Order: sequence, then structure tokens, then C-alpha cells
Amino acid sequence: MKKTLVFILVPLQIFSQSFTKQETDRWEKQAKNITIYRDNYGVPHIYGKTDADAVFGLLYAQCEDDFKRVEMNYIEKLGRMAEVKGESELYNDLLIRMIIDSADAVKDYNNSPAWLKKLCNAFADGINYYLYKHPETNPALLTRFKPWYPLLWTDGSIGAINTADLGAADLKNLYGNTNDVSHSGSDNYRDDPASSPKTDKEEKPTGSNGFAFSPKITESGNAILYINPHVTFYFRPEVHMVSEEGLNAYGAVTWGQFFIYQGFNENCGWMHTSSAVDATDTYSEKISMQGSGWTYEYEGKQKPVLQKRISIAAKKGNGFETTNITALFTHHGPIMAKRNGQWLSVRADNRIMNGLIQCWQRTKAKGLDDFKKALDLKGNISNNTVYADAQGNIAYWHGNRVPKRDTKFDWSKAVDGSIAATEWKGYHNINETVLSINPANGWLQNCNSTPYTVAGANSPKKFTESGGENYPAYMAPDGENFRGINAVRVLGEESKYNIDKVIKAGYDKRLAAFEILIPALVKAFENNVAYDDSLYAYFVGPLSMLKGWDYKCGENSIATTLAIEWGQKIIPAIMRTNIVEDEEADQVDKSKYFVEHAPAKDLLQPLLDVIKDLEKRFGRWQMPWGEVNRFQRISSNIDNKFDDTKASIPVGFVSSTWGMLPSYTSRTYPGTKKRYGVNGNSFICAVEFGKKIKAKSLLAGGNSSNENSPHFFDQGLMYSKGIFKDVLFYKEDVMKNAERTYRPGE
Repeated sequence: MKKTLVFILVPLQIFSQSFTKQETDRWEKQAKNITIYRDNYGVPHIYGKTDADAVFGLLYAQCEDDFKRVEMNYIEKLGRMAEVKGESELYNDLLIRMIIDSADAVKDYNNSPAWLKKLCNAFADGINYYLYKHPETNPALLTRFKPWYPLLWTDGSIGAINTADLGAADLKNLYGNTNDVSHSGSDNYRDDPASSPKTDKEEKPTGSNGFAFSPKITESGNAILYINPHVTFYFRPEVHMVSEEGLNAYGAVTWGQFFIYQGFNENCGWMHTSSAVDATDTYSEKISMQGSGWTYEYEGKQKPVLQKRISIAAKKGNGFETTNITALFTHHGPIMAKRNGQWLSVRADNRIMNGLIQCWQRTKAKGLDDFKKALDLKGNISNNTVYADAQGNIAYWHGNRVPKRDTKFDWSKAVDGSIAATEWKGYHNINETVLSINPANGWLQNCNSTPYTVAGANSPKKFTESGGENYPAYMAPDGENFRGINAVRVLGEESKYNIDKVIKAGYDKRLAAFEILIPALVKAFENNVAYDDSLYAYFVGPLSMLKGWDYKCGENSIATTLAIEWGQKIIPAIMRTNIVEDEEADQVDKSKYFVEHAPAKDLLQPLLDVIKDLEKRFGRWQMPWGEVNRFQRISSNIDNKFDDTKASIPVGFVSSTWGMLPSYTSRTYPGTKKRYGVNGNSFICAVEFGKKIKAKSLLAGGNSSNENSPHFFDQGLMYSKGIFKDVLFYKEDVMKNAERTYRPGE
């Protein structure tokens, strides 16, 4: 690994955006084809003559609302974060550079169909026009956006990168000791025998919910879709795109996307939940030095290892330090780790043009057949899909781009890369994957959980009557979680749904995890702490409160505070639980096993720590959850800080870990005693299909990142209470509620 330090003589924040007159004249002309209506919540409704006009206007509007996040998403996908944040991002950048080749994105752009190229051009033009019209904007790095940037993403999610269990830490272990002279035969790649596949040791602040309801169980006889992604707050804005070429889509986009990622049009709607479907594999490679170069064994022969020199610049003082790393590749993909002498490569489709095509085509789907055609492109590597349409269909697909493999191998572990038998055999057809279309019960749900409970008793069957598996294990390794348990219970309790009842179901406050955990805690106390024990006085009040708790969270609930603070202390031990007879144990299995086998002290000591911690932080343990758990937005910065002395809103919700459907992940920060939310419900929408669309939505905080905008935090209180606003889908309603009407550049 070689490093070169280059100093620059001007401050990093000074940039010049030079655009030609020919470009600016073209943008000015296109802007005349576009009208942006900002409604009473700041939602941009983009109307263009063509689809490309709508894309141009959408990206211009996104930059108005949060240019920082638009830019940062592309800095990350370009593998250039270290140029902004310094050396700490070096190996994250290396990971991106190894799995996403910008040259391939450029090639795909050049070879893309004319209609897609127009959209990509409009994407870049909309952002560049914004920079031209707003010279006061100082980009962190990207002063000109390129039309091939959208082809850096596969399926629309900025976090859709999949590298199995390998990450930046593995790359640092492997490549951090090299000196860029591997071509000469020197083995400086570091073996890391202590490393092992990573396991879930802490609460994961992730997840999403998708529900669909067929006409047989709705009051109106129309299908209803519930869209409920869980992501980092302010990660997605709410938008509306319309063109005279048949586009009319509403929903949420990740900053910098030019299509509706989760949403609906007049004919159908789609919600994505993150999937555990195995779309990526790790290969154990037999690599050795042959003469002056690296080779690897394949089918009894030696093949040359591809060596790629990757140069990564990192901000350092008033300059940049460039690190040169020679990365290794086999035909499977990049070498990302070396463990106990075993070289590990990763095969994944982390960047394909069909991903972008599929994302656009579904926004214009006219029904189930059209939607299936989009799915047939197999462009989505990371998501499940929940679907509903105006014809009354509801459907669920578990994953999308699923490689075919030989089932005699265990694909959850590294497989032998030296034999052809472990190669992928193409991809499964969509009708071969785990799916459910129009189940008899009339509803579908997925909460990042197993597809074998997606429709309750009417779900796809994992096993045949003879006990064999209906589907390959790699197709649905997802386990059950407490949200999934709660969703199946909740959705079966109503027989005639409307939008308000769907929202009520989506905001159910029962915490299924504590229905297992709290009784075990109470039992440990009653069986092990005597009346004359010195600890009895500490425990008796809190345990009496938890024993009488209905397992529902709420702002005024002291039991919620005790349960959540205690749960966070024991969750690492739960996730470390190893059930010998069940290697595939999920969160629910591990929780049950843990409370059945944990010594009483492992349950009681964490509660004692919670009681003392609450008393230290607040002077008493009797703290209502809403006084501890807050929602605050005080800065437009991406790394929003929190302050106990500034205004905030009480929130009664908790993390999805505990079975909470409207997830709200919060934690304390340096200098704060209270907890502040950072992740969970983001864009939430219930939409009913029929002759006319009816929909209600809610967005975390507000649509604008401008602290001076009335829409910076205008949905904050609504968010904390689950109070939805009406979606303005038709132009007459948009115009009636428009606060501002303008063209890009005005």
C-alpha cells in the first residue's frame, strides 16, 4: 500500500460550477415544460410534458429540499467518501470500488435504450441546473453530476449493497498491510485467523412493514395497500411525478433517485421490505504465488488472479493523501478476506442496468401483468415486494433476483471456489420463488420476516407433506421476528378494513417480545429474591409494575421505560444465544431459549442496573416513557445533534425489535439524558384503489431540510401521534392546496 500526500492551496469549500451557455440555454428551455406545485406540507408535485421533464423537475425539487443528502448518496456510491470525511472512510470507499465499477456504469449508460438515456440525462440536468441557479450552494465534492450516476444503484435502495458477511473491516485486515508491490511476488496480504462471520450482537435499527388487503375484507370492495418503510429519519422525501406520457406516481424516493421507490400510481402500488434471500455468495479460493504472479485453482488448472490498482484519496488537513491498493479478483468477484489461510471472494450483482429499468417500469405498470413483466427483469437483489391494484389483486414476492445453485452445498457458508459445481446456474424464474397471490384469507404481510407466515394459515408451505423442502434453503433463510408475529395477530382481528382501520392496525402498540421476556423476569424475582433480601426494596416496585403491564407501549407508561431500558441490556446476550440443535434459530427462538436457560442473575442484574441508571439520570425510576423518549429536529446537518435543553416532542413508540409495528428506534447521545429517535417509520402511506385513488400519508418530521422552511418539522407532532394527512393525487386537489407554483429556476 503506497501513500502520496498532495496539498492544495485553496480552501476545500470553494468551488466553481462552470456550465456552458449551450447547456444553460437547454436547461432554461426544458424548465418551461415543467411546473412544480408545492402543497401545504411542502410536498413537490412535478408536472412535465414528458417523463424526462418530470425527472428534471423532480431532481431540481429534491435539491431545493436537501442537496446535501442528494450529493452525499452519490459520493458514497462513487467510493469517494474519504475525500470528504478523511481516512476513516478509506476502507468503506475501497469496498464500494471493489464491488461497483464506475466504468461499467458508464458503459451501461452508453449502451442504454434511448428512453432510459433521456431519463438519465434529465437526472443530471435537473441537478446541474439547480447548481447553476444556486451559486451560493457549496457542494462537498461533486460540482457537476453525470448522467451515468443513477446506474451505480441496482434496485433503488442506497443501502442495497450485498457482500455476505464481509465488510470494510475485513478489507482493512486483508489489504491494510500491503505495499502495492504484490506484482513482484511479495505476499503482504494479512491473514486474520481471529475473524469469523459476524453475528447479530445488538439491536438492529432496521426493518419495514408492508400490508395488502383484498376487496373481500374491505368495506369499499377495493384493495388497500399499507406502505411502511423503516429507515433513518429524513432518508426519503415524499414526492409526486406526473407527465403527459402516462406517468402519475406518488410516494417516497431515496435522495437522488429519479423514480418512486415505494408508492403507487392510479393502477397499482408497491411496498418493498428488506429481504434475507441469499443473492450473494462467498467462495473459498485456492490462491498461491506462481513465479512472479498470483494464481488460483479452478477445475484442476491455475488461472491468473486479476489485480486491480485502486487509488483512493482521503482528505488530510488542507490536502489529500492518496492510498494505492492492489485489489485481487477471481472470476467470482473481489477477494475480500483471508481467514485461517482461506482466501474469500464474493459474488454478487451489486450493479446492473436492469435494476434501474425495473424501478422505472413499475412506476408505469397498469396492473398485475405489467408488474410481473417488470419483476421478470430480475433487477432487485435486496427486496421483497408487497403489491395491491385497482383490479382487486394483492400479491407478495419474496426476493426477486435469486441465483440457481446446486442444493447439495450449504450456501449459508463459503463454498469451494475451485470447482465448477458451485457456479450459479442462471436465475430462478419469478414463479419459482416464494410468492403468494390473492390468498384466501384476504390479507398479506411482511415485516422483514419469514415468507411462510405472509398470509397466516394460507401462507406458502416450507415443507411438503412428506417433510421435504418445497423451496431451496437459500431462497428463504429469513426467520420470524416479533413484528411478524404481531402483524399476523393484528391483521386477523378485523374483517372489514378501510383506510383508517388499516392505519390503526399499522399502529398497534402491543410488544410481542415482552410477552415472552417479562414473565421470565417476574418469575426470576419471585423465585430468587426473598422479602428480607437487601435487593427486595429495589425490585418490588418495578416488578409489580411490569407484572401488571399489558405489554402495550405509550407516552405515559412507566412500564414501557423499564422494559425497553432492560431489554436493551439483555438483547446482546439474546442474539449471542447459540442453540446447538437449531443453527437457523431466529430472534423469536433465541428469546425463548434465553429466558428458559438464563440464570436468574442474568435477568435481574440488568434490571437493577436500569433502576440505578434512571435514578442517576432523572432522580427517580418512575419515568413515563414519553418523558424519556423524544423526537427532535434542530439541524439540517446529516449528522443531526440532540440537546436536552431544546424543544422536543414525547413519543410513545419503541423499536421494531420488540414487535412494534410503527417502529421508533431511539438512544441517548453524549451530553443527553433523554433518548432521541433516529430511525423507524419514515414515509407511511395507506392507499385504497378503485375508480379514484384515496390515500393518507405521514412523513417523519417534514419534507424540507431547510431550518427556515415551515416544512422543516411541521409533521413532527403528527408523526408522534400517528395523525395522517390526505394525499393530494389529482391535479384539482393539488392546485387547491398549492402554497407555491413555479418552474425550475424561478
